[in-house]
Amino acid sequence: MIEETDERQNISACVQILAGLRFEKSLITQLFREEIMQESVIYQDILQKGEERGKKQEALQLILRQLTRRFDAIEPEMQQQIRTLSITQLEELAEALLDFSSQNDLLNYLTNISLTQSNQED
Repeated sequence: MIEETDERQNISACVQILAGLRFEKSLITQLFREEIMQESVIYQDILQKGEERGKKQEALQLILRQLTRRFDAIEPEMQQQIRTLSITQLEELAEALLDFSSQNDLLNYLTNISLTQSNQED
């Protein structure tokens, strides 16, 4: 019996995650209480990462729709570059695109982001 509550919750969450690779969800939920899983730092980390992915996907879809509406079509290379942006960069692009009058403005914006990233890595 593991006495420390935090350690017990984390071990339980890890067991549940691993059990999910082999057993049906219904069996796992019968054997483990949901509260234990939700309090686990492992569960919370997985949940946070999923929320971040969802937020990025929503921002990406909105920006691509806005750009397509403004410029009819966006070149695949530009779309790919936009897909690599962080959530913060996508949010900044969402504001900046209100001032774009052509795809050249978008290209210049993406080029500046690339140059900034390259300089930060050096």
